Amino acid sequence: MPLTSQEIQKIASLAKLDLNPSQEERMLGQINAFFEIVEQIKSVDTSSVAPLSHPLATIQEVSLRLREDRVSESNQRELNQKSAPEVQKGLFLVPKVIES
Repeated sequence: MPLTSQEIQKIASLAKLDLNPSQEERMLGQINAFFEIVEQIKSVDTSSVAPLSHPLATIQEVSLRLREDRVSESNQRELNQKSAPEVQKGLFLVPKVIES
């Protein structure tokens, strides 16, 4: 599903980008070309392909160096939040930054 010029303008506006018409047209072409590649990849049947733990596992034996999943630090939430301007119920409070 290719994007339209209006959708590119909306995305640019949300990203606070000021695109001139030639940049807008180039961006539209690049994004739509990307979506074409994604559609090609999605069309490949991978139902018979087993998932890999590592990309190299198809050509060589790979041993993953995984550590034991255990807690190694004590809970220091209160100490870490002492310098915060505002905290409520253990969470940092921050000012609203969404602009309309």
